[in-house]
Amino acid sequence: MSTITLTRPRSPLIGWLAVTSLMLGIFAIVTSEILPIGLLPAIGADFGISDGTTGLTMALPGLVAAVAAPTVTLTTARLDRRVMLCVLMGVLAAADVLAAVATSYWIVLISRGLVGLTIGGFWSIGAGLAGRLMPPHAVGTATAVIFSAVPLGSVLGVPAGTFIGDVAGWRTAFLVLAVPALLVLVALILLLPPLPAHQATSPRVLLDLLRTRGAAIALPATFLIVLAHFGTYTYVTPFLQNVTGLPPAAVSAILLAYGIAGTAGNFLAGKGAVTRLRTTFVTCGCLIAVTTLLLPSVGGTTIGAVMSLVVWGLAYGGVPVCSQASFIAAAPRTPEAATIVFTSSFQATFALGAFLGGRVVDAFSVSTVMICGGLTALLMAATLWSLGKPR
Repeated sequence: MSTITLTRPRSPLIGWLAVTSLMLGIFAIVTSEILPIGLLPAIGADFGISDGTTGLTMALPGLVAAVAAPTVTLTTARLDRRVMLCVLMGVLAAADVLAAVATSYWIVLISRGLVGLTIGGFWSIGAGLAGRLMPPHAVGTATAVIFSAVPLGSVLGVPAGTFIGDVAGWRTAFLVLAVPALLVLVALILLLPPLPAHQATSPRVLLDLLRTRGAAIALPATFLIVLAHFGTYTYVTPFLQNVTGLPPAAVSAILLAYGIAGTAGNFLAGKGAVTRLRTTFVTCGCLIAVTTLLLPSVGGTTIGAVMSLVVWGLAYGGVPVCSQASFIAAAPRTPEAATIVFTSSFQATFALGAFLGGRVVDAFSVSTVMICGGLTALLMAATLWSLGKPR
């Protein structure tokens, strides 16, 4: 691999604006990916399908993103990253519009596949650009700003989209979401400098990373906790409506509380992962296990559901931070490769969790899937603790 030549904007202000545009891009992507969580019943009712089948709107983007992360990054390794990011953001806007005007469920799934393509490509390329946009002393802060988009998508994006869906219909929610994607596209065009690809990640680099002991620990930990989370959280809206008995407006409020807690968890875990990565990661797993295992028992009341979702959000907010930190610790000299493996493994398990959770919901109940997820999270915590420190 050749040496990276840093391409920084002409002033600190433009640099931070460029970083902010990347953050907003990931915010739009995260919101598009998980928006169906709050709209599953409405989408299913529109097309006359079950909650489990509607859950494919969550599973498909993750599956496509898992393939797109290495494929897009490797096949476009010599192209200007600014051009790639702009193209991918345009695809995201088109995908949201396509979902809004879909006349059949298959068209919705096609739009979700396009969202997955954007996730895999934009995340893998954009997440590691802080070092090319900012001076060395500001790279850490800039990276934190970029990744703050993940919890913000839960805090602002999903509750807002759910509210719009409740008021004006789920199609309007997707249509409205295309607007920020287009605005981000304009911002990327105006604010990002040319970003020629001076470093190409090769398949060999990815394979070498996968052979490390750190990756051998990070992969099963990420697999189990993401499987547990998205196998359950994908179906939290049907649970809150059917088991807790809450109206859509109350569900939106609880999802907002979950997202706020997730933001706090993101920053708390960010600090803990620096010095106590394994302990922080295991703690997240244990808290998710406890809340999902207890939810079928305490979730019949509003206070029980709210308390469970707040603790759950706090715990899950730390999962992406700890997972990515584990992969980067396994390959500190090749951060782009670490980001690709993190994105691919995370999204693949995202898809599997949503799919398997749907099968459990259709075969049994939403309460059963919570118990299954809790046991999986417990297995993750025990596995990670027994394997030793991931760094």
